[in-house]
Amino acid sequence: MRAFSGRARSAWKWSTACLSAVLLAMAQRDDANAQPAVDLQLVLAVDVSGSVNAQRFELQKMGYVAAFQNRRVLNTILAGRNQAIAVTMMQWSGPFLQSQVIPWTILKDESTVKGFAGAIESAPRMMYGGGTSISGAIDSAVTLFPGAPLKTERRVIDVSGDGSNNRGRSVTQARDEAVDAGIVINGLPILAFEPQLDQYFKDYVIGGPGAFMIAAKNFETFAEAILMKLIIEIADLGPREQRKRATTVGFSARTK
Repeated sequence: MRAFSGRARSAWKWSTACLSAVLLAMAQRDDANAQPAVDLQLVLAVDVSGSVNAQRFELQKMGYVAAFQNRRVLNTILAGRNQAIAVTMMQWSGPFLQSQVIPWTILKDESTVKGFAGAIESAPRMMYGGGTSISGAIDSAVTLFPGAPLKTERRVIDVSGDGSNNRGRSVTQARDEAVDAGIVINGLPILAFEPQLDQYFKDYVIGGPGAFMIAAKNFETFAEAILMKLIIEIADLGPREQRKRATTVGFSARTK
């Protein structure tokens, strides 16, 4: 019997993880009467543009894995009114290059949170290059919300990236249309190549009531930044508490 190659094994693991997530999501939809709402619908939009090489991609991915494996994230979810959130992950680069790599999944206990972390770890990179289109990422993320399970009063797009918008339509137009639709956009700029990218995100990317961003100094500090950001997002903390939480770990927090 021919042995699977490393790439084939990775694809098989990802397919298995996605199938498990889909089956879990279907079971959760059937349980909608028992769980009528979630506290948050969250789209994690991950930058895979040309500047994100294999090592940087891995640092981002494992940062998300570590964050969802951290007990503080689960505790924050369980502290909410409905004790559940719905999350999906997409990758993005150019104006028409986006891929939903993990389907909508309800996180409500240790098992579902760890399962989501496992799906992230198994997810392969779906594209390379194509420029940096934050506007395309926002537009694509907006289209994912109608497919989310259960209802909520809070819909959030969490955009991480290491560069400013250089492809596609105006990022402010995409942002404003999403905000007009009742969606909040938060940001996690990575300052490895553009030291002032946090100011750019503040001025042009984030938007909506309570919108905020936490900047990572580089890809090596991404894991700590995304952990703090997820906790703030899930808990729906106000601007003052956002700044307090962010500055204690050495990142800049800017709010609208």
